[in-house]
Formats: sequence, structure tokens, C-alpha cells
Amino acid sequence: MSSSTPEAFTAAVITVSDSCTQGTRTDTSGPSVAEFLRKHNFSVIGTDIVPDERANIEKAILHWVHEARFVLTTGGTGIAERDVTPEATQAVCSRLLEGVAERMRSAGHQKTPLAILSRGICGICQRSIVLNLPGSPSGAVESLESVIDVIPHALKLLAGATEHG
Repeated sequence: MSSSTPEAFTAAVITVSDSCTQGTRTDTSGPSVAEFLRKHNFSVIGTDIVPDERANIEKAILHWVHEARFVLTTGGTGIAERDVTPEATQAVCSRLLEGVAERMRSAGHQKTPLAILSRGICGICQRSIVLNLPGSPSGAVESLESVIDVIPHALKLLAGATEHG
């Protein structure tokens, strides 16, 4: 990856967690994802913590897509009643990148059969990619690690670099 591509490597991380917003738990997933991104030449320009409320998640995503080309959420992708991150993401995205989520679940399944219960999605919101990651630090980083190789190319395509060599 080359950091000379303008904008292509900016990222924001949104932690979706009732307990983190209430101060009863410390966010460890968001910082783990941000650290991983920095090691892969992304400039993390912002982080956020929002409760498991669809409107709050949508608002946070819409805020960060104006500033970052890659917006990641961590948390709220399971099957519990308050896990609404995929629905919020789908509401603000114009198109989905199903293969990205499929790859994350496939890679996760190699470590735990529970990975197939993740409902995280990946989509395009304006000129940014939005990616839902699980809430556990290890699950979030492992999921991101499984797809990080395609993200720079996808961001370049969204920026208009569509010529074939």
C-alpha cells in the first residue's frame, strides 16, 4: 500500500456498545481495530462510541463518511435483540459488498463455529466503505485481517480509478 494516494487510507472506528456509553465497560475493540489499521497504513482520523440504537449508529456512520473513506463499526452484529448495527448500516448504504462479509464469516469459522452467527455487513455509503466487525477485540481484528487486502483496491475504485492495466 502506498500512502501517497490521497484520502484512500483515512479511517474512522465506531464502537457500538450500551455498556461503553454508560461507562460500565471500557472499550477495547475500538482501540484494537484502530491499532490494526495504523499498522496497515491507514490514518485513523476519528473514533466514536455510540449506544446500540439504530438512529445513533446511522448518525455516527453518516458523520464519519464525510471525513473518512473507510468507516468501521465494532459491536452489535450478533443476534441479540439490541444488535442492530447491520440494519443501521444497510439503511445508510446504497450498495452492499456481500463478498467481504462472506469472507469474514468464512475466516472466522476456521477459529470458531459461532462466527456464522455474525450478521455484520459491508457496504458503500457515498464514497466510503462501511464495514461491520464483531464486538470482541480478537473477533474484530481477525475479521478485519481477513479482508484488509482488498480494501485499498475497493477504495481506489470508489475514488474513480477504474482503468484496467
